[in-house]
Amino acid sequence: MRVHQPARWGLGVAGAGIAVIVGLEVSSLDELNPIRRTISEHGLGPGGWIFACAVGLLAAGSVGIGVSLARRKLAGVAGTVSLMGWSVGLFMTAWFEKHDWSVGPSVSGSIHRVGSFMAFLCLPLAVVLITGPWRRRERSRATLVAFGFGVCSVLWVAGIATMVFIGTRNGLPWYRVMPLGLVERGLAVTEVAALLALGVWAATPGNRSLEAGLRAGGTAGSAANLTPPHV
Repeated sequence: MRVHQPARWGLGVAGAGIAVIVGLEVSSLDELNPIRRTISEHGLGPGGWIFACAVGLLAAGSVGIGVSLARRKLAGVAGTVSLMGWSVGLFMTAWFEKHDWSVGPSVSGSIHRVGSFMAFLCLPLAVVLITGPWRRRERSRATLVAFGFGVCSVLWVAGIATMVFIGTRNGLPWYRVMPLGLVERGLAVTEVAALLALGVWAATPGNRSLEAGLRAGGTAGSAANLTPPHV
């Protein structure tokens, strides 16, 4: 069905972007400390365009998933806006390079940081709003999985905010109060898992038995119309 096609394409495109990022992570284990260094470190240097393209693919795939959800009227206005906020945040992090803040601030680095915060905050909100059990709709395993990962993402964000608050009260820089690279990767894995589950739900046809019944009813109705009248 056409309403599911954008989600199917979105899953493929997002999956390609995720695969590239995982490849960068594995290939740079000897050079990049995953406990302290953030994922965006892959965007620095001459090969940074590869990371930017991968993040762009993830953002574009997320848009495809959102389009299917909107067409099927499953996301709602708030959920759709939040999901698009995640995509916009990813595009911002892809286009504007991470900055070395030890040498002072920069416009590009500030936009990159805002995009990162925007993405990490918007996706948990979107998933919880779209798949929450309070919404009246048919439940599925994909929605339950997405909602579970969405709640876990919210807990990640709350934990990070708590650590930042504790660090601020003790006069410590926010990026020093936790193993930033490890925490960011944990949050990213959880959010991507929630997104993929959301995409599977968006790409899956609804009530297949109902669709089959409608097709059967239409066929029977057509056959009845072809029956010659009684004389």
